[in-house]
Amino acid sequence: MLKLNNVSVKYGSFTAVHDINIEVNAGEIVVLLGANGAGKSTTFRTISGLSKPAVGEVLFEGEKINRKSADQIVQLGIGQCPEGRKLFPAMSVEENLNMGAYVHRRKKGQIKQSLEHVYELFPILKDKRHDAAGSLSGGQQQMVAIGRALMSKPKVMLLDEPSIGLAPLIVEQMFEVIQKINKEGTTILLAEQNANAALKIADKGYVFENGSIVLKGTSAELFANDEVRKAYIGA
Repeated sequence: MLKLNNVSVKYGSFTAVHDINIEVNAGEIVVLLGANGAGKSTTFRTISGLSKPAVGEVLFEGEKINRKSADQIVQLGIGQCPEGRKLFPAMSVEENLNMGAYVHRRKKGQIKQSLEHVYELFPILKDKRHDAAGSLSGGQQQMVAIGRALMSKPKVMLLDEPSIGLAPLIVEQMFEVIQKINKEGTTILLAEQNANAALKIADKGYVFENGSIVLKGTSAELFANDEVRKAYIGA
């Protein structure tokens, strides 16, 4: 469904991502593991059209999307939930959610249906739909960010560090929701430092270091790898 072939991305003379190859099949949960600055967010920005590869190509459902704009890529079916949530804090929860459906703004019935779906996944958001997004707890703000990405009706959702800064119980609940979204038919590409939680739900993964992929395998293979356990799981 989604494929990166020999992709390198530069910021000026600095190569942020070097010669990476990633495959995401329909229905999978795929995790990108790595520390801050390893290249995960740059990879997401490249898939979403916010950064352009200096070398290589990005394919979505067999179509090359390198030169497409970010809004065109959302319309094709790739939605992103960014690291740090990036909400509009003064706007209400529901206004933030509706912003996620902007590319479908003429489809009022679809937007209403998507909104109901988000409120089913996150009932607390329905109770707080008129509250300013900035007044919510960190966990609730993450729910809004995931819900906003869902409002674009993505075939593939990119989730960038959804567990960062959240309490362990909230992280567990968040990953349960990610699994549910996947089972409902959305393919997931997940960037995470929390390898323990991510590998429990993922089908396979890629390990990033210094802008390169240094290891790949099934979740079971990565979980059993001594280097991965030492670096990311603490065991």
